[in-house]
Amino acid sequence: MAWLEYLLPLIFLFPLAAMGGIVVALRNLHDARVHSPFDAQPLREPGQQLRDRLDDAFAGLYLSGALGPIITLAPLVYGMGRMLLATEQIWVEWAFYGALSTLLVLTFSFRLMRDFQRIRRLKLGLACELAVGQELERLVRPEAHPFYVFHDVPAADTRIDHVVVTPCGVFVVETRARSRPFTPSGEEQYRLVVEPSRLRFPGWNERTPLNKTRELARWMAEWLSSRTGRTVPVMGVLTLPGWQVDASQGPDDLLVASGDQLASRLAELCPGDFDAATHDAVIATLLEHAGASRAPGE
Repeated sequence: MAWLEYLLPLIFLFPLAAMGGIVVALRNLHDARVHSPFDAQPLREPGQQLRDRLDDAFAGLYLSGALGPIITLAPLVYGMGRMLLATEQIWVEWAFYGALSTLLVLTFSFRLMRDFQRIRRLKLGLACELAVGQELERLVRPEAHPFYVFHDVPAADTRIDHVVVTPCGVFVVETRARSRPFTPSGEEQYRLVVEPSRLRFPGWNERTPLNKTRELARWMAEWLSSRTGRTVPVMGVLTLPGWQVDASQGPDDLLVASGDQLASRLAELCPGDFDAATHDAVIATLLEHAGASRAPGE
C-alpha cells in the first residue's frame, strides 16, 4: 500500500523524538528561583527580576542549541527512510526535505542570535543594578540611624529596582543600562545630558526612563499614603551606571545620576517633611510587602 511508504519511515524518527524528550525534561528540572523557608515567599535580591529573566533567556538558549540540531535533522532522516522504502524516487519530494531542513537551520540560527543578544543586554542591566544596589547598601546603619533599603519591590504592574527610606523621605530608585557608543576613531562616548523631559545620549534621545521613574514615584507616594494614612514625600531617582551625567538642566522633581556616590547624595536630600511617626509607618508597610510575590494592593 502506498500510504505505508510514508508511514513506515516515521520509525526512523523515534530516536530523535526520544532525544528531544530528554532535552525538554532536563530543561524542566532547572529552576533557579529559591523561596524562604519561613513564609515560602520568593527571596528577592538586587536585580531579582533581571536574574529571573536571565535564567529564562539561558533556558531558551539551551533549548534552541539542543533541540535545533534534532529538529533540523528530522526531515533529512525521514527523507532517507523514504528513499529506502519507496518504490519510486521523487526528486521534488527530496528537494522539499532539503529545503525544509535549510529553513529550520536558518530559523534556529536566528533564535540563537536573538537569545545571545538578549543575554548580553540582560547581563549589562543586571551588572548595573548590582552596582547600584551595592552603592545603596552603604546607607544601611544601626537602628539608631534609620536608613532602610529594599530591593526589587513589587509595584502596580512591575517591580521597582530599589526603594530607599531615609530620615528625610522615600526614594524610588530605577536603574537603566545603556551601552556606550564609539566614534569612528574608536573613542568611547559616555557623556549624557539631562533635560527636563528627555535624556540626550550621544546619537539618540530617550523620554521613557524619565516618565517611568516619575510614574513609579507617584505610584509609591499614593500607595504609601493610602496604606499609612499620612502624606509621604517620595522622590524618583534614575541611575545610569557608567555614564558621565550632566544634570545641570535636568528636572527638579527627579534626581538623575550615574550611581557613583549615590548613597551620600540620597543621605543629603530631603524631598519633604517626614516626621518620625510617618517614617516608622512607611518602614513597617514596606517590610510587610517588599517580599510579596504580587504587587502590594492588588
